[in-house]
Amino acid sequence: MNLALLFPALMCGVFCYLGAIESCCLFGMSWGYYVMGRPLVAGLLCGLVFGDITQGVLCGVAVQAVFIANLSTGGATNSEITYASYGGIGLAMATTKDPAIAVTLSVLIGQTLGLIFYNTRMALYSFFNNGASRAAENNDDRGITLWHIVYPQICTFFIRAVPVFLIVFFGQGVVDALLNSVPEIVTHIISVLGGVLPALGIGMLMNIVIKDKMQLIFFLAGFVLLSFAGLSMVAIVFIAALVAYLVFLSSGKSAAEPEAQTVADAEAHAVYEDDDLF
Repeated sequence: MNLALLFPALMCGVFCYLGAIESCCLFGMSWGYYVMGRPLVAGLLCGLVFGDITQGVLCGVAVQAVFIANLSTGGATNSEITYASYGGIGLAMATTKDPAIAVTLSVLIGQTLGLIFYNTRMALYSFFNNGASRAAENNDDRGITLWHIVYPQICTFFIRAVPVFLIVFFGQGVVDALLNSVPEIVTHIISVLGGVLPALGIGMLMNIVIKDKMQLIFFLAGFVLLSFAGLSMVAIVFIAALVAYLVFLSSGKSAAEPEAQTVADAEAHAVYEDDDLF
């Protein structure tokens, strides 16, 4: 048992709780789910607690690319992103600090343990809702507070913080044993697959964002500028902003021309109208 992992593992669990959509500490969605719950932020925070910010951010970037198009339809989700962020990145930082391994662990944890605890939480919250409804019918302010705020927050903390803490604290030995016992070719395959998953996430995002195949030209132009021209991301952002502005101006002009033509035709037609006839 490595006691040096105690504090980082504990903090990963606390961060996972703060990143929950129902966490009241950071206003739920505003600063919790959409800030603390993002893999990119999780990579930075895990890097801070493990003392290696650079590798933490690299792991966060890789995992963020995988889940960049992650969508939840109603109450259904295909992966629990906060478990994936802090469980996967935290465990990777406790072992290899390899972004590809972080991606593999995040997908594994998010789609297995994450979904198990996510569905457990949904079932428990229906029970809390019934208690809050009964308290409201009886005008019980204290009962409403307990069932609507206190009990759900305690449940969320234990369902999120405790599993992630155990994963990071006790998972180091399991991961190290697996990596040391399996053949090198298997480790290489895991790293390669972990490197491919971010590309899959970006592809899923493109499938959502790109509505017209002509828009692929802009994506390919940016890829060429980055990969072959050697431009930095900052330079490409400025070029993209300029191109977007030019496209906006051209589309606005082309849309305004038919409208102007319609107005001109109406005015020309009005010249020959006699008000006395209508």
